[in-house]
Parts: sequence; structure tokens; C-alpha cells
Amino acid sequence: MPRLRLRLIAALLGTLAPVLVGCGAGDDGSDDGSNDGRRPSGSRVTIKVPADAPTISAAVSLARPGDLVLVAPGTYHESVKISTARVTLRGESRDKVVIDGRLRQPNGIVVTAPGVAVENLTVENNTQNGVLVTGSAKAAAGLPGQSGGYDTGDEPVTFLKSFLVSHVTATRNGLYGIYAFSAQNGVIEHSYASGSADSGIYVGQCRPCRIAVRDNIAELNAVGYEGTNASGDMYVVGNRLVGNRVGLTTNSDHQEKLLPQRDAVIAGNLIAANQQAATPEQADGGWGIGVGVDGGTDNKFVRNRIADNSNAGLVITATADIPPDGNQILDNTFAANGVDVGWTFPTATKGRGNCLRGNDLRATVPDRLATTASCPRPARSPSPSGTWAKPTAPGGIPFTEVAAPKRQPQFPNATTTGATAVPAVPALPDTADIPLPSMSLLVAEARVRTS
Repeated sequence: MPRLRLRLIAALLGTLAPVLVGCGAGDDGSDDGSNDGRRPSGSRVTIKVPADAPTISAAVSLARPGDLVLVAPGTYHESVKISTARVTLRGESRDKVVIDGRLRQPNGIVVTAPGVAVENLTVENNTQNGVLVTGSAKAAAGLPGQSGGYDTGDEPVTFLKSFLVSHVTATRNGLYGIYAFSAQNGVIEHSYASGSADSGIYVGQCRPCRIAVRDNIAELNAVGYEGTNASGDMYVVGNRLVGNRVGLTTNSDHQEKLLPQRDAVIAGNLIAANQQAATPEQADGGWGIGVGVDGGTDNKFVRNRIADNSNAGLVITATADIPPDGNQILDNTFAANGVDVGWTFPTATKGRGNCLRGNDLRATVPDRLATTASCPRPARSPSPSGTWAKPTAPGGIPFTEVAAPKRQPQFPNATTTGATAVPAVPALPDTADIPLPSMSLLVAEARVRTS
């Protein structure tokens, strides 16, 4: 039995504590689980916290590839760093296993090794991120570059390859709830993010991403989901992005590498009522916007339900010198937005080849976009531009004061299921199979409801 083997190891060594201090500190994720003199080759164990190790960090230090760190209910005041490949970190209870930063640490969980799964727990009150998954040494160390991004200069981008974040609640964190940066081949699913002063879920600096963000709730954030310079096999599907200041953005930004952002699929999401005042202020002043495309190119928006956003349902604009080109808005349902679709290019940078087809539309800016910019559209055809009256954003509240989440669904059989095998490349969604969501999508687990 795994637990019995672990206790035998502890008995041979006298106590676990000396092992936990020194084991795995320099692990780069290359350990293949071979015999290290303390367990049979290829064996896998479950390390229980606090029964077998006093803290989560201590248990993770002992873990080898394929091991499960299983955490009992409690509040843990620590920042957990996982640098060993193929470790699963799982709480026994999603709402009762709480990693609380007490506003004294930047990150709740930092993953820097491939094949790691983080499951069934809550991460809160960190000054930067709830969960950070990254291949960037600077990001892991919390060292942003001079221009604001983590990776500046001429050094190549280093990716973390493969990850899973599932059934995680990330609330009241100072920047991002769940943050995948310079990472590929991953899934963020069945998670909940609220109270993020930047965005609830963020994917940045990947090409090709091969990432699926699916079946999550992001509410009461400045931005629900943000994808910055996140390109190629990037799927955002079946999420509830309701009651933020801005629901979703996909954008290009000079503060990160791999410009421009392109080739994301945004499908089957409920994006509604994104003018919630009891949220942290959005850095760029965004308010009442369902979807913002800011310098993004060749993205597809398919069968989303975009409703009750007081400014606009979907906005396309440019980022500084980066135009938004070739975006396709297909078979979406719009209702009760200030403007359903608005394209605006106030500077010399203009978009080209953007188009619409099959959408349920009431009002667009400029008028009659469904006719004048219908798909297919020549790639070099200028996209028309206009302006509209925009509501004034109210002041926000500190991220520490955002309403607490409701109890969220548990990871199935959390205490009896073994470690999760994270695939090297995840199965990505088939857009054709993604339906238009109802207005009740995931409402049972949400605080913010739509009309």
C-alpha cells in the first residue's frame, strides 16, 4: 500500500522532517521516478498532509513523478512551489482545503514542471496570483522585465510543457486567479475565479498554445478571461463569464513576447452582464463590455451568447501599432447590449478583413455591419469604423472586499482516485460540437445571475 510504504520510509529515516527539507529542492522535472534508494523503482505513493508531512510544501518536496499529494481540510499559510514533473496536488475538499496568502506572498501555487495537476482546492489572498503555471524563470521568481512583461530582451521563450488545473477556486488575488504564462499543452477546467484585480483566468505568451480553457466560471473580476499573445490551438469554450467589468479579451501586447495574438477559438460561452460595480477597477478603464478584441488577428467567435453588456457585446479595436485583422464573428446570439457589435479605430492603425455571418444582431457600429462586412471577406479589405456613446465606469472596490464565492462542485472521488495522468498534448475541442449555451449556463455555482 502506498501509505504504508511511505511510513516504512519514514521509519527507516527516523523522521520525515529532514527528508522534506532537502529533497527535490533542485529538481528540474527530469526525474523519471527511478530507484533513489528509498523506494522500489517505479513505485508511486500517496503523501497525505498533514498525516505524512506537516505542510503542503513539505509533501511536495518529498514527491516524485507520479505521486499524489493529498491535502486534508484546513487553512494553509504557505506558497507552494511544484518543480517535480507529473506530481498531482489535490485537496480532499475543494472549499475546505484553503491556501491563504494573507496578503503576505505573491503566489499561492507556482508550477514550473511539466505534467503537474492542481485539483480540488481554494487559493486566496495572494498579492499577485492564485495559481501560476509557467516555463519562465522570471515569472516564477516574480521578476517582471523593465517594460512590464516578464520576458524581455532577446532570450528565447521557454515553455512549460503540459499542465492541468481542475476544480480550483481562486478568489481575492491581486492580479490573476489562474495564470498560465509561457506554457503550452494544458487545460484549465471546472474552476472558479473571482476578485482578481486584473483577470480571473489569464493565458499569455504561447505559440502554439494547445490550451483549452473550458467549463469555468469567472465573475466579479476586472476581466473574466484574458488571452494576451496567446496563439494557435487556443480554445476558450463553454465558460460562464458573467458579472465582471469586462467579460473576455483576446489581445496583443508589447509587454509580452510572441506578438501578435492570433488564431484563438472563442466558442459556446455565456458572456453577459459585465458591468458589475462591486469589482476591482479594470486597469484600462474597461466597463460594460462582453468581448474585446484588441489587436488580435484571425480569431473565431462561434455560437457564444453575448447579452446584457451595457457598453457593447463585442468590440474590435487596435493595440497601438498592431491591427486586428481577419476576425470572424459566426453564429452568435446577441441581446440587450448597448451596442451588439462595435468596430472602432480611433488611431491610424486600422483593421482589415474582419467579418460577420449568421449572428442574431440588433445594433452595430457602424450600421449594417452584417451586410457591409459579411463573411467571407477579402483579407485586405478595410474594416469600417465608428464611435458610440459609452457609459461611465463607476469606481471599483479593493480585491480583498469582493464577495466570497458559493460552494463549488467537488473533484469526483477526490480521496479514492489516484494521481492524475496529464497528457503530453491534451485533446482539444471540436468547434463543430460546441453548442450555443443557455442563459442558465453554470448558474447554480455562480453568485452573479443574468436577467
